[in-house]
Amino acid sequence: QVQLVESGGGLVQAGGSLRLSCVASGSIFSIRAMGWYRQAPGKQRVLVATITQTGTTNYADSVKGRFTISRDNAKNTVDLQMNSLKPEDTAVYYCASGLIAAAMKFWGQGTQVTVSS
Repeated sequence: QVQLVESGGGLVQAGGSLRLSCVASGSIFSIRAMGWYRQAPGKQRVLVATITQTGTTNYADSVKGRFTISRDNAKNTVDLQMNSLKPEDTAVYYCASGLIAAAMKFWGQGTQVTVSS
């Protein structure tokens, strides 16, 4: 089992920035891919960004150029730097991990991000 704990959510005005952090513990050997997903009210959870153990990244089109995902393998952390935030970025953001990005197995409890207009 892997435990993921997110931090860094909050309320920000449109155009502002937030940085989300996630630390993993437990069976770290099973972690290869890590990523961030989000779920807005009344909508399905969707991919925001993923990163492999070697640093290959993938972003949703809606966040390209505004969000940056990074990880520290030594500390078992993954961060999401979010710039130029928009009201439509409002959602609960979840940290995820797994052997491959297409099949995330472990999820954090989520952190709320609210962007006001």
